[in-house]
Formats: sequence, C-alpha cells, structure tokens
Amino acid sequence: MVWPNRPASSRHPLQPATATPMPVHAPHLLPAPPKPHCHAAALRFTVAASAATPAPRKAVIVGGGLAGLAAATHLTSLSVPFTLVEASDRLGGRVATDVVDGYRLDRGFQIFLTAYPECRRVLDFPALRLRPFYPGALVFAGAGEPFYLLSDPFRLPLRSLSAVLSPVGTLPDKVLVGLTRLRAAATPDDAILSAPETTTAAHLLRLGFSPSIVERFLRPFLAGIFFDPALDTSSRLFELVFKRLALGDNALPEEGIGAIASQLAARLPAGSVRLSSRAAAIDPSGGVTLDTGETIPGELGVIVAVEQPEAEKLLPQLSSMIPEKPKKKSERSTVCLYFSADRALVQDPILLLNGSGKGIVNNMFFATNVAPSYAPPGKVLVSVSLVGSFAGRDDAELADEVVRELGGWFGAGEVASWTHLRTYRIGFAQPDQTPPTTPAGRDPRVGDGLYVCGDHWCSATFDGALVSGRRAAEALAKDRGLPS
Repeated sequence: MVWPNRPASSRHPLQPATATPMPVHAPHLLPAPPKPHCHAAALRFTVAASAATPAPRKAVIVGGGLAGLAAATHLTSLSVPFTLVEASDRLGGRVATDVVDGYRLDRGFQIFLTAYPECRRVLDFPALRLRPFYPGALVFAGAGEPFYLLSDPFRLPLRSLSAVLSPVGTLPDKVLVGLTRLRAAATPDDAILSAPETTTAAHLLRLGFSPSIVERFLRPFLAGIFFDPALDTSSRLFELVFKRLALGDNALPEEGIGAIASQLAARLPAGSVRLSSRAAAIDPSGGVTLDTGETIPGELGVIVAVEQPEAEKLLPQLSSMIPEKPKKKSERSTVCLYFSADRALVQDPILLLNGSGKGIVNNMFFATNVAPSYAPPGKVLVSVSLVGSFAGRDDAELADEVVRELGGWFGAGEVASWTHLRTYRIGFAQPDQTPPTTPAGRDPRVGDGLYVCGDHWCSATFDGALVSGRRAAEALAKDRGLPS
C-alpha cells in the first residue's frame, strides 16, 4: 500500500522521542569472527593457494527494497553469488517499521493483502503472525452524522444488513459491490491484465456505480491504496487489487510491515550485502561504481532494483522504454501521522474513511485494534493518512490540523489528549499507474547483462515488486547459462 526514497520523518517539537529501526535479522549483518592465529609457513601456503584460486564471478544487485530482496533470495536459491548494495543503512526500502518509545511505526500507511500469490509462494505467513482487519470500513459522512458501516456481505452477511439503508450509496450500489466482488474473484489474472484499459474513475462509472458511493466510499478507499484521489490509476490494477481484496484478508504483521523485508533479508548469505553504499554509475561490462569511487565488479550481470526516479538517473535509457503518458497533476505522495492515545475511540480492527468530501484526512485507524503489539501495554496507536505532499506546511501545523479535524469526527475532548509521535512524508509513494500500463510486468532485460526490476516495472503492489525481482534473477541466470 504504501510503496520514498528514504522518507524524512519528524516529530512534534514538544514530544521528543528516540527511534530505533526494527532489527533486520540477517546473517550478513553479524560481526565477523575473530581472525585465527597461524604460523608463517601456513600463512605462505594460504596466500599461495588463494592466489591460485580466482575469485568467483558475481552479480551485483543495486537496491535493497522488496524487488532487490526478491532478486537476491532467488539468486541465493540458485547458488548464484552476488553483492547487494543499498544506499541507506537498512534493507527494505519503503517496507519498513521504526520502533519509537515502544510503538511500531510503519513508514507510511501500508496494508498487506494475504491473497497475493507471489507473497504466498515466497513468504512464511505463520512466521509473520498476520493480524487481520475487519472486512469492511466505517465511513465518516459529516459532523453530526453517525459512522456508517460497509462490510463484505459474503463474509459478514448479518452485519452487512445494517449497510443496506445507509446513505453511503444506493441499494443497487450495494448489490453491484457484491456482484463486482464475485466477478473479480472468478476472473483469471491473465484476463484482468489483458482487458481493455481505462482509468479507475471511468471504469467505476461504466460499471454503474452512483456518485454517492464513489465519493463517500470508493474514492477515499482507493485513494488510500493508490495515493490517487483523482482515480486516474489503471482499471486493470483496480481489478487486480479488488480480486485480492475479495479472496483474502487485509492484515498487518505482528512486528510491523518491516517484518516482511526482515524475513527475506534473513535468507541472504553472509557477506552478500553492503549497506550505506550508493551506486553512482552502472556499466554492465565494468560493474557498479559507488559514489565513493569504488567499483564493484559484476561479471554475471547487474540488476537495478531501485525506485523509478533513481533508476532513470542511473539508466537514462529507461525513460525511452516506457510509453509516454499525458502529464497528470495527481500526486503519488502521502503523509502519515502517528499519535499515542490512552483508549481507542472505535473498538473494531477496522479502517475509517473520510466520506464527507471535506478536510485533509483520507483515512485513519487504531493500529492497536489490529495488532496490540504496535504499542506498549495499556497504550493505543493511532494512524492517520493524508494523500498528497503538503509541502508548504510543517509537521506541527499538520498535526494540529489533523487533531482539530478528527475532533469533528469523535468530539474535541476525545482527541485533545492525543500525543503526536511522528510524521512520515512519503514523496514517492508509488510509481505512475495511469494508462497505458503493463501490470503483468515488462521484460527485465534492458541491455547486455543489465536487468531492471521494481514495482514500476510491474504492478505497484507487494506482489509486483516480488515478481519483478524474481524474473530479473531468472533472466540473469538463463542468460549466463546457469542452472535454474
């Protein structure tokens, strides 16, 4: 859901806190064992033997986000040696969790969909200890009105009866939601990915949804997924995500969304990762040159697994390989604010949407209702998401406005005691997914020995990143005649 270079984070100046990144349990981050003592004769023999044995040919992976980790784990499974270079001091990219005063803060609003097929193939779900959301949402329709519940009629038919007469959409809308769900669940992925393509907004209109349910429910719900309030996102991606929503749960790992990256990182060989190593130039025949001037050879090839803006800086030819699109004003940015509270004002593990058409809040939820481990015992974590960059407003100003706005949802007295923990500004939350798109993924080969992967090279989903990373590794192995 959320998909930044490294987002700047800040905190209300009156509320200091210390942050520690969620540990990445990977063997390559363990300290090196002490060097053994040896005699001079043995040392001469070791040096001579080493000189006679050529260093193994390696691949280089640039970027340690989900796509880079997927490529690395696949190369590991094929016993292909590699070096992964990551510009930051941690792995995971946008899929990260910080620990702040005992609170687990995901870097931006992110929800994991358990029906992603590549995720089910690659990840150990039981080890993630996934905690599901309620299958539906509460809609804030305006001050003085109750929250209206919209839930999955196939999973919770009795509770869904209360939504039939709600003003969020018409009765035909609610029937149409159920029919759309059934159709999406039964449609093969290949058919979705090859269907005629338009924008999501046009697609919803063509399906027959009324302006009421679009504005009050579908627009804020989908804006939280695609960071695109105009709903210019591809209809193919909408159908693909809607299918995953129909077939599985929305969930959070017990230790935060960063646990997904940690699980992949733990599988990598010792010594295969170099953190705080930023790539400055790429030459498949010469390897990867870091900003320090050091060159890392990549005799087997180079896989570029960084976000789209950085990928196009390193490989300018990429911009000519992607179909040109009309310029859109819609941003793919988001701001996520976290607050500490003493009690949850809603008891269900459910997403709350702003269906009023007013204010800056798009959605919010009480994270500890989903996973109590997100806060210290006896405390509640509140997550609030805005869509857009809000570049002209500082963190303290935004936090104050959010509290005032949510006071209109719950009552000013109920939110006045909330403590602002941290604000995450995700400038690049997702790549452009406006038509035309190729959500099935592009060929990872972009040159001799040069491969690209990432959610911008496939679909802007967890699954898209993992699939593209695997395909890049498979292509490299095949091109080099390595066993696959």
